[in-house]
Amino acid sequence: MQWYLKVVRDNYANFAGRARRKEYWMFALFNVIFAITAMIVDNILGTTYKFGEGYAQMSLPYGWIYMIYLLAMIIPSLAVFVRRLHDVDKSGWWFFLVFLPIIGAIWLFVLACTDGTPGDNDYGPSPKVVS
Repeated sequence: MQWYLKVVRDNYANFAGRARRKEYWMFALFNVIFAITAMIVDNILGTTYKFGEGYAQMSLPYGWIYMIYLLAMIIPSLAVFVRRLHDVDKSGWWFFLVFLPIIGAIWLFVLACTDGTPGDNDYGPSPKVVS
């Protein structure tokens, strides 16, 4: 939980520096847990999006609570991912590989799982040494 709070509270929109694997993946884990919790709360409160009428009525599994959470987490999610890319000595612009179908997402996943550059790199000192 401390890693999630570190990203949200201390580095909300900080795109500079480096983020180690543990920081990124712990943030991702708690982000998914809180998003699922927001969906469950939307379903319990009945605030899910409904559209259509009669037999064609459909309901999405999320509502306005989930959407507010999602909007609040866009910037810190991007920031921690860019800092994760910096840790493997890649520019934040590499994020745009996500727009390459399948291959881009796989390559970004591999980079997110790769150990960071030991010692200093162009983006700062190693977070493993500092922490």
